Amino acid sequence: MVIAKEPVNYREKEFPMTDKDFQRIAGLAGRYTGIVLGEHKRDMVYGRIARRVRKLNLNSFTRYLDFLEANPQQELSSFINVITTNLTSFFRENHHFDFLIQKVLPEIKRKNGQVKRMRIWSAGCSSGQEPYSIAMTLKKFGIPSDWDIKVLATDLDSDVLAKAQAAIYSTSDVDGLDESTVKNYFQRNDGRKEVKIKEKVSEYIHFKRLNLLEKWPMKGPFDLIFCRNVVIYFDKPTQKVLFDRYADMLAVGGYLFIGHSENLHGISDRFENLGNTIYRKIR
Repeated sequence: MVIAKEPVNYREKEFPMTDKDFQRIAGLAGRYTGIVLGEHKRDMVYGRIARRVRKLNLNSFTRYLDFLEANPQQELSSFINVITTNLTSFFRENHHFDFLIQKVLPEIKRKNGQVKRMRIWSAGCSSGQEPYSIAMTLKKFGIPSDWDIKVLATDLDSDVLAKAQAAIYSTSDVDGLDESTVKNYFQRNDGRKEVKIKEKVSEYIHFKRLNLLEKWPMKGPFDLIFCRNVVIYFDKPTQKVLFDRYADMLAVGGYLFIGHSENLHGISDRFENLGNTIYRKIR
């Protein structure tokens, strides 16, 4: 026997949230971040925005939204931070980093041997595990010390960027990494359950807050771009625009890495699919 799930009454929860409130939140999220909030995201939206309602000592979502729209300079950044999703780990989707070592970095080393320059972008870097994993991979591969290497790491959320720049993580964040990686690239804080990224890794990385839907200040070209588990929150027209802009930023033959649940089918014809959510720019 299947028991039907009772619908959630958002008017009877801690803070009332009407259908109109949810529609206003979805509209603001779309306008400022490009994220599409469907009805299935309603529980998530309630839980996250309730934090701000509580912190500001308000008593409803309507009052919070009125406050947000009247005080965007004060509250908009916090609204964006709670709406955006930040889930990441070191060497997540490890096959991408294997491909860097085996294919991409040897190719770039040959192709850019004269200029000795490499540019990488981690778009949607969250709390920093992705760009640090890229930098560790560069160290493992052994790019010569006289190369000019920069890893640009951007995110919309200023809170997670601050965490990324601090380069301090819980010891649980490095559970599962091989001991040589932890020993070579992390510094343990004695008596504390924390590790810090070593300076030889962080020296490559430049963090910057960036809204992907606004103007990009960098010029490129990049040799490779990581944009993983970011576009799943955007609608198809926005994805098409975004991937076209990524193609503009990549050198011909440059690589694009996307998330395991994403693909470019019907989105862009400027890349060839190499499998395992890895693409190469062809035009």
